[in-house]
Amino acid sequence: MYEIISLGDTNINVVRKPIKNIYLTVQPPNGEIRISAPPEITSEKIRLFALSKLSWIKKQQQKIQTQEREITKEYINRESHYLWGERYLLKVIEENHPPQIFLEHKTLLLQVRPGTTLDKKEAIIYQWYRKQIKQAIPPLIAKWETLMNVKVNQFFVQRMKTKWGSCNPKARNIRLNSELAKKPRECLEYVVVHEMTHLLEPSHNQRFMSLMNSFIPQWRHHQQLLNSLPINYNN
Repeated sequence: MYEIISLGDTNINVVRKPIKNIYLTVQPPNGEIRISAPPEITSEKIRLFALSKLSWIKKQQQKIQTQEREITKEYINRESHYLWGERYLLKVIEENHPPQIFLEHKTLLLQVRPGTTLDKKEAIIYQWYRKQIKQAIPPLIAKWETLMNVKVNQFFVQRMKTKWGSCNPKARNIRLNSELAKKPRECLEYVVVHEMTHLLEPSHNQRFMSLMNSFIPQWRHHQQLLNSLPINYNN
């Protein structure tokens, strides 16, 4: 069940779900506000909740509006691409062989068949980024499972428009945004630890913050760095 609550010039999309708590998100690329709430909570209570968070909502919308966007890729020679925070210049090689990607000094070599479309080039590079993340995550999970005394059942890597990661504490699964392969490695580790901390504390309460402080004292710095970097909202 969907409804819209208006607070002056601010519209909030409300979705009713069989959940226990109210969840508020401000979603890119336009700063759309969404509240998920249990069916039994009245619209007036949701309105009051939104009012109490209005200052935070405005700050999040401003961050989204001012955050640098990635330039739309054309997958042509000398176009900039990033891996683990490092800049590489793309070089497209057309050969009648299966597609491959190589790194050579500061060059990202994309080998494709002649006539390969832009969409296909994009798909090839996406799968390459996804592979980088899938290779980087297992040692991080193993490291932090020991330090945190928790167990991750499974991890998944996918395109995510509004989050860098997510956690299902009940299933003990975590999901990571494939875009993290473009960011510095410490950003990936921060997100992995953030999501694994939800296995100990599902919400973002004071206990969660205290746990993050004990695991990664500089986590706020990593968070600010990640949120200051260009992001791709075209996924």
